[in-house]
Amino acid sequence: MTAITFGVLCGYLNNNFGNVVAGTFVSDYLFQGSLYVLLFVMGLSFGLDRKATSELKKAGPKVLVVPFAVALGSIFGGLVGGLILRLNLFASMAVSAGYGWYTLAGPLVTQFYGTELGALGFASNFLRELLTIVLISYLARMGKYAAVASGGATAMDTTLPLIVRYCGSETLVLAFSSGFVLSLLAPFTIIAVSMI
Repeated sequence: MTAITFGVLCGYLNNNFGNVVAGTFVSDYLFQGSLYVLLFVMGLSFGLDRKATSELKKAGPKVLVVPFAVALGSIFGGLVGGLILRLNLFASMAVSAGYGWYTLAGPLVTQFYGTELGALGFASNFLRELLTIVLISYLARMGKYAAVASGGATAMDTTLPLIVRYCGSETLVLAFSSGFVLSLLAPFTIIAVSMI
């Protein structure tokens, strides 16, 4: 919570007292660069875990079915939500293409559609994570795929311990690899949908 508060304060100060060049540098280069570093470090830590990589090798390419199904389902859900709420359909799909990664979806959607839809991107992806945490015991009864799909990109970090607790330790590789793939897809999917 402290990090979010500090980020809001820095953004507010930059917008009101900062200079445009510094704001552009932060949003265009520093923000995206830090996301790529974060993804690299997460991939490195997974690659160094021998047990996880051996189980991943056993699963083979079929481990990609779940994250791609979650990605398509999320984007389709954004399309349906946009139709129901009468929003810009591409903006609505971009919001849902955050796959639960609210710290990415909010700022990236803001760059394309402005602060109102950026706030929606943050809020809806944050709610996705919170609902997964609250409803995980019910989702696990439906099956491990429901729990992993609900977690989306957070299935590799925040919701991973809960998914493993309620779905069993055999779900670890599926959840982590799905979350990792969705985290890799999220920035590219948001940008691709926004540029259509």
